[in-house]
Amino acid sequence: MNGVELQDVHGPSALSGGWRRMWELCLLISVTDFKRNYFGTALGYLWSLMRPLLLFVVLLEVFTHVLRIGSGTIRHYPVLLLFNIVFFGFFQEATVTAVGSVVGYEGIVRKTQFPRLAIPVSVVLTALYNLLLNLVVVIVFLFVYGVTPTWTWILLPVLLLLMAVFALGASMFLSSLYPRFRDIGIIWTVFVTALFYATPVLFTLDLARSHSRALARLIALNPLTPVFELARRWIIDPTAPLPGSAATGGLGPFLVSVALFVAICALGVWTFRREAPRIAEQL
Repeated sequence: MNGVELQDVHGPSALSGGWRRMWELCLLISVTDFKRNYFGTALGYLWSLMRPLLLFVVLLEVFTHVLRIGSGTIRHYPVLLLFNIVFFGFFQEATVTAVGSVVGYEGIVRKTQFPRLAIPVSVVLTALYNLLLNLVVVIVFLFVYGVTPTWTWILLPVLLLLMAVFALGASMFLSSLYPRFRDIGIIWTVFVTALFYATPVLFTLDLARSHSRALARLIALNPLTPVFELARRWIIDPTAPLPGSAATGGLGPFLVSVALFVAICALGVWTFRREAPRIAEQL
């Protein structure tokens, strides 16, 4: 057409409108979703507390009385199990919800120009609200069970930040690809369930290593493993081995897991920034 070259026109970017607008939208969406999740229910926010507690009771009975794992071999095992379930539950809730989050806002994405990044960030924030509620029960349980507070408890925000960053990286990756590849929803539901058993939630890395060094080496490569091992050391048992120590497989697997942690977060950011302008076209 008269020598004029046609160019593709893409939609808003991941951060269209700037950081301030993005954070305002994140807070608005996350608070609204948090309230909506429990609106009209008889127990309201108590459901957020009951789900991990019910799973905790079942798993504690199975692993301490049936399989005899943890009972007498892991210090403060009941409270460690509860903390781990609540902690992993945050990651699972955030990522599973994030998979279809962009598609869930299809009407807004198609018709409105706003920062696409606000969608996965708000999902992670909503899951974080639930985690903070659950941690209140965990802390009460810590005192009731007789766990002595230490100065490392002040490092809990560091653990929350690490989990939130990793959950956000995974959420950005999954939510940006789901509009194009709908199989991701089913695949991730299965994968995150397998990840639950491949993470030191029901056991500790040193216990796994005492039974099978090869299996423990694989578990040590899990990007979530250092976070859970640090949580055990900082919150539950100050005498527990640090990630990267000889008891947990050495420095090699630890460095690999940290590298994977960073790589997955970076991949999530890169993928979301690349796919964000095209999301409206794929819906």
